[in-house]
Amino acid sequence: MSLLSQQSGEDSSYILVARLDNARNMSNILKAIHFKESATCFVSSNGIKMTVEDAKCVQANAFIQSSVFQEYTFKEESATFRVNLNVLMECLNIFGMSKDSGMCAALKLCYKGYGFPLVLMLEEGGVLTDCSIQTEEPDEILDFDFSSANVLNKIIMKSECLREAFNELDMTSDVLQILMSPDNPYFRLSTFGHAGSTHSDFPKDSDMVESFECEQTQTNRYKINLVKPSTKALHLSSKISIRMDDRGFLSLQYMIINEDSRVCFVEYLCAPDEEVDDFDENDSETV
Repeated sequence: MSLLSQQSGEDSSYILVARLDNARNMSNILKAIHFKESATCFVSSNGIKMTVEDAKCVQANAFIQSSVFQEYTFKEESATFRVNLNVLMECLNIFGMSKDSGMCAALKLCYKGYGFPLVLMLEEGGVLTDCSIQTEEPDEILDFDFSSANVLNKIIMKSECLREAFNELDMTSDVLQILMSPDNPYFRLSTFGHAGSTHSDFPKDSDMVESFECEQTQTNRYKINLVKPSTKALHLSSKISIRMDDRGFLSLQYMIINEDSRVCFVEYLCAPDEEVDDFDENDSETV
């Protein structure tokens, strides 16, 4: 039995006590959004949400539901603070990430409230360590106002299919163009690099496509350096939902199954770089 699963007298002084038998389950989810130094943490009775933003154009959210934890106690309505994500990741991985040993570090996450540090207690093989990470006043988070009611087009597909396509993207291109249409080519990814334009098409009746809902033809471009960090989540996920609203804003939702077979979600929201009225149907590569 893990020592961290035993109640301590100090637990009552914390507004948050969350315990995981496997710290990798949290580390893997946060890895999917780890592309900036700091993150804003939102805590509620439903769980923990970590948010990272870049250039006021892209936002990544990692959702760790309370049900993912073996123990989850939160005494307030909500709590928000900013934390250094680099330091948090180092603490979570303090015992390493290797699965070869057959061992995994247990984690206990504690927080007393505004102005107090985030406390991590980790145990592996009877060895205990604790880390205290300073919390800061949270930055104001962008409201992308992305509503399901305004979504025009949506596709749900297996991540492995999209991983292959993303690996072949021409990173010399400034933008990634995404087309969704009720008609052929249905779903297309395009880049425009030094070697010319390349296209990857995905038929709506492909075995890799679980669902395809498209109201109208929509083509938008997104800065590729803003979309690229989302590939971290793509490599960890089993399914992805791609949605575009009536303004061309992009939502990438990733379903990630952790080592305990519990499901977590990561979402990337990205503002369009420019709108495109037409597209070139030539030189396409069908996936």
